[in-house]
Amino acid sequence: MPSGPAVLIAAASGRALAASACRGGYRPLVADFFGDEDTVALAAHARIDHGLVSGMEEQRLLAALEALASAKQPIGVVCGTGFEDRPHLLARIAERWRLLGNDPDVVATVKDPDTFGALCRHCDIAHPETRPSPPADPAGWLAKRRGGAGGSHIAMKAKPNAAHGDYYFQRATAGEPVSAQFLADGRRAVVLGFSTQWSSPTPARPFRYGGAVQPAALASRVADALTRAVERLAQAVPLTGLNSADFLVDRDEFRLLEINPRPGATLDIFEPAEGSLFALHIAACEGELSAAPPCIDGARVAAIVYAERDIASFPALRWPDWAADRPRLGTAIKIGEPLCTVNATAATAAAAKALVNERLALVLAWTHARMS
Repeated sequence: MPSGPAVLIAAASGRALAASACRGGYRPLVADFFGDEDTVALAAHARIDHGLVSGMEEQRLLAALEALASAKQPIGVVCGTGFEDRPHLLARIAERWRLLGNDPDVVATVKDPDTFGALCRHCDIAHPETRPSPPADPAGWLAKRRGGAGGSHIAMKAKPNAAHGDYYFQRATAGEPVSAQFLADGRRAVVLGFSTQWSSPTPARPFRYGGAVQPAALASRVADALTRAVERLAQAVPLTGLNSADFLVDRDEFRLLEINPRPGATLDIFEPAEGSLFALHIAACEGELSAAPPCIDGARVAAIVYAERDIASFPALRWPDWAADRPRLGTAIKIGEPLCTVNATAATAAAAKALVNERLALVLAWTHARMS
């Protein structure tokens, strides 16, 4: 583990942030839901029990962070996925440690559908029609949980509890999902690149996140237009550090779906060969914004492997180096929960995605063979 400054990391899964932190010379102290082999090898770790069921629960999270921070004097906390629907928890963390990333007000602004829609209009960025109550005719509308992340919260129609304010409604829009990864310093933004995302659907979760590949196949004029849209957003809202903006792109037209105000699922595929996205994130939080994105050669892809059956005790596997987030021996995994991440690189995005699909199938075959 590096001997540089200690930094707390709180996320649903903290492995990618911890790995990038180590490359940047930081000592990661990670609180997350999994405690997989990779994370435990990289960082001091505290597991947040029942996180996949309850999400970031205040008492458990703060206790985990306190235990990790004891005698370590961390410079602050980097928060990843898991706080989109609870800016109040970010505020509680900020009472104790410095937030290295977006403050609670910024998260609340970009994750509230009403204020986000107003932001899009202010920045002259097209955005799908949204409404707070179910439409009379649900055909062509999606129900989305406020502050949801990862796609599993999206449904094809209204849910029974939607009237209680848990959900809002968005008109379905044509286009390919494209995400812009960017750094911001509270005033400006530098786009690091674009990725194409896809889902790993189930009957109950048709939009569950599957993976992402970069670079996205975008015409230069479209990439330039998306970059300008991100720059306008950064001028309108004081976004800080690593963020991403999710678009639907249909030829020359695009619509902004959401801003993810934290480092997210595409961290691995944008990590440069030299340097560290985590270090760039910290620098941006200090007001030092890179003038240009770091160079990334070839195409990269990362995909989530989900368990296809309940696993009472995960068996021993000889993991290849292209697998990450590897569950520890004896871990219990329920059907539909993340099992691991598989990565691939190739000369083109199509070749990288084909290779990662082969590897995904291999992991499932190995797991099934060991559990038979």
